[in-house]
Amino acid sequence: MTDVTAHTATDDRGYLTEKGFWSWAATLDHKRIGVMYFYTTFLFFLLGGLLALVVRLELMTPGPSLISDHAFDVLYTMHGNMMIFLFIIPAIPSALGNFFIPMMVGARDVAFPRLNLAGYWIFVAGVIVVLASLVQPMDTGWTFYTPYSAKTGAAVTTISFGIFLVGMSSIVTGLNFIVTIHQLRAPGLTWFRLPLFIWAMYATSIIQVLATPVVGVTFLLLAAERLLGVGFFDPAKGGDPLLFQQFFWFYSHPVVYVMILPAMGIITEIIPVFSRKPIFGYKAIAYSSLSIAFIGFLVWGHHMFVSGMSNTASVIFSFLTFFVAVPTGIKVFNWIATLYRGSIFLDSPMLYALTFIFLFIIGGLTGPFLGALATNVPLHDTYFVVAHFHYTIMGGTVMGYFAGLHYWFPKMTGRMVNEKVAKLAWVFIFIGFNITFFTMFILGLMGMPRRYAEYLPQQQGLNIVATVGSWILAVGVLIMVGNFIRDMFHGAQATANPWHSKTLEWQTASPPATENFEEIPVVTEWPYSYGKKKE
Repeated sequence: MTDVTAHTATDDRGYLTEKGFWSWAATLDHKRIGVMYFYTTFLFFLLGGLLALVVRLELMTPGPSLISDHAFDVLYTMHGNMMIFLFIIPAIPSALGNFFIPMMVGARDVAFPRLNLAGYWIFVAGVIVVLASLVQPMDTGWTFYTPYSAKTGAAVTTISFGIFLVGMSSIVTGLNFIVTIHQLRAPGLTWFRLPLFIWAMYATSIIQVLATPVVGVTFLLLAAERLLGVGFFDPAKGGDPLLFQQFFWFYSHPVVYVMILPAMGIITEIIPVFSRKPIFGYKAIAYSSLSIAFIGFLVWGHHMFVSGMSNTASVIFSFLTFFVAVPTGIKVFNWIATLYRGSIFLDSPMLYALTFIFLFIIGGLTGPFLGALATNVPLHDTYFVVAHFHYTIMGGTVMGYFAGLHYWFPKMTGRMVNEKVAKLAWVFIFIGFNITFFTMFILGLMGMPRRYAEYLPQQQGLNIVATVGSWILAVGVLIMVGNFIRDMFHGAQATANPWHSKTLEWQTASPPATENFEEIPVVTEWPYSYGKKKE
């Protein structure tokens, strides 16, 4: 992809070389900031997963057994808050995006390094405030619906401020990426020579900058109502509780694509590398990322079909919900077309990429049942929604995240992943995930409501199956994490480009030098000109 002027640094100036707390805490190196985001967000993935396991243990019996009903409400609320706000939204953009965007565009760092560091510490401040709310833990669910959230004795104001800070971090990160992609591209790296991960992150950053202020203002209004008695959402004070839902979902549905678009970008990078074929439909995939970002702002109303919305608005939102599937379908079609007749190598990144496609298709095909008015009403707030959401977000975003970690692990650490152990972990994760969440589709069709600690006795058998599936999934995650930890210190030494990829980040040393490149590369080729062999 580059000519010979793209020399790489191979001395001891790698970003991992310098030790000490302050060398990390005050660093302006985008790679170190990305690593700090990774460790912080991954911690909440593990904590959120642990809370989910406790919830599943409670659901093994129809009535109260392990914990009280109120404790159940607290656990699923904190599970949702940790997973959504502290892991899924920032994990790929802030961690992997920070690490790889500058290298993939041929830059030495992001456009605003100090703002980048400030964004991380704002995120940490938000995390600390969210954890402080555990003194009076939230029991509202992760959506904070009024009027209950305006009146409960839980620390709604505290956690709202914490999420406001996390959102501020998201905004400055997105702004930084937009400017970096516009201004710091290497010579010859035109828009249609950009890696498609960059297109996905560009669309993601637009959503972050435009949508996140809405939820920030929403939580400020909720805090003002609780602290100052101003009637924004309380009907007794002249407010409207549905106004909160309108604000919340105007933010939260576009942010679904902040969760999924970066993972789609990762999959688009991995598939041509491990099928040794040029990506099919480059421009269609690039434009579909921008289309998803745009249409995502127009579909929030499908979360409110049972909230008293007018028939006209319901029909419009239902149509737009189906319409957003078009650019998503373009991506899936092009991924499969790229795989067709390719020389496919089933290394661990490719296994997770194929898993993403399989699980995301299931999530996508079950979405129309919730987008259609006739089926949304009986399925709304059942476990069918839980299953659909997890197939889309965990089956999509998290599997894409795992694919990216396995793909870029050699570049980040200078070590190779043990493929045998990685594939063993994948088997447990794939089987456990499907046992856990496909069972929930059936429970939803049986009418089991989500967010309830108790259910009908005839639903117990499937709940036990789902809980056992969660144990298998947890074993797979533990094997994967243990494999990463071991390989970080004892894995085989990685070459600069073990996957024989053509994008710029693989033209540097593993791990990269502090400033990435000794000389700024000059790009002369398209990044997906693959043949049939890895060599």
